[in-house]
Amino acid sequence: MPDTLQDREADSGIILGLLKSVEQDGGRSQRRLAAELGIALGLVNAYLKRCISKGLVKVQNVPARRYAYYLTPQGFAEKSRLTVDYLTSSFSFFREAKADCLVTFETGRLLGFKSVVLVGRTDLAEIALICGIESQIEIVALVDPKSAPGHFLGVPVAASFDAVAKKFDAVVITDLEDAHGSWDRARARFGEERVLIPRLLGVTKDVQGKPS
Repeated sequence: MPDTLQDREADSGIILGLLKSVEQDGGRSQRRLAAELGIALGLVNAYLKRCISKGLVKVQNVPARRYAYYLTPQGFAEKSRLTVDYLTSSFSFFREAKADCLVTFETGRLLGFKSVVLVGRTDLAEIALICGIESQIEIVALVDPKSAPGHFLGVPVAASFDAVAKKFDAVVITDLEDAHGSWDRARARFGEERVLIPRLLGVTKDVQGKPS
């Protein structure tokens, strides 16, 4: 186990890189993964075994005596968490988050959305509120079951969608801890077409529209 903060950050960086590589192409050989990540082949093998034991990655046999790896739902959630941890610990977070939120709101505006609810009381929600003003989209409330009713930067905070007083057109996910879970619950309630997700949260969708 990593002993220092620097070791833990390096450890998380390797796992994040490995999960991203597996997501992009699970058929890569361990040798190729080692080259891409810049670590020893034996270390790739050790980290893969660790990810498999934690339920983040699954492996299956493919022709030519090779293996293919793919992320489990837990793996996708962990990739998103590690991505956010990396971004929030870097100076680039505000710049990237603002750019993503502006793109998200512009997408919503083009779809005809004029009012939205944010899901997740986080630093990303604060940036989204700024971007909402710039994009001329009304943010009517922030939904966060962990927060007490009140206000967040002037916006009403509700424990659930049912507690939101005003009508709204769409939902924007700003949850940094469980982006996949919030996305899944919101799309089940309102339909996928009414749920918007900033790119940096790492929630991708497969061709059927399900999170991957």
